[in-house]
Amino acid sequence: MQIKGKIVSWDDDKGFGFVEPCLGGRKIFLHVKALSNRSLRPKIGQLVTYRESTDARGRPCAADALLAGERVSIKSNRKTHRATQSSGGHFALSVAAIFLVGVAASVIWLGTPIVLLAAYVVLSLISLAIYAGDKAAAERGHWRTAESTLHLFALMGGWPGAYVAQQTMRHKTKKESFQVVFWATVLINVGAFLWLSLSGGAEPLRSLLNSII
Repeated sequence: MQIKGKIVSWDDDKGFGFVEPCLGGRKIFLHVKALSNRSLRPKIGQLVTYRESTDARGRPCAADALLAGERVSIKSNRKTHRATQSSGGHFALSVAAIFLVGVAASVIWLGTPIVLLAAYVVLSLISLAIYAGDKAAAERGHWRTAESTLHLFALMGGWPGAYVAQQTMRHKTKKESFQVVFWATVLINVGAFLWLSLSGGAEPLRSLLNSII
């Protein structure tokens, strides 16, 4: 049972003090190791919830202690993280949608082979699936997908899906070296697409595709 008390003494150098139950009763020993978050240092007069236990010598002590405001802080951090993740995911979806709409427009008005649009969509979906699998593997400690594979699919045209996966799953977003290579593949791919669409490069590609078909 969780008990609510107030810290009546605390020696920060030694990392322990005593808590007095708010409803009255004997003071109980509180060690810093009993705190759920040891980065927060208790202060005299601060409220704390705890579970009464005993130490190795059978003496009463506090366990599973939670300082006042810590629960709110944890919830606030989680909400902030979810809000940031949601915002990043929405932006990534917008970027991917705008690009794919641009590819569709180039198919209609510039004669870009429709196979390119299909390739972008299919490769993006594959990239999403690969990122999801790699994220799950990372959480479970299983075999990971090679970063070169992720970059290869992005370079071939799966970068819209890869970007959405990164932002919605918060995967590979904090690794700077990965992000540098990823955005390099995006620039190369978009540059190649613009060359095909605007500089007459689509005609040789169309001829190649026709010969293959």
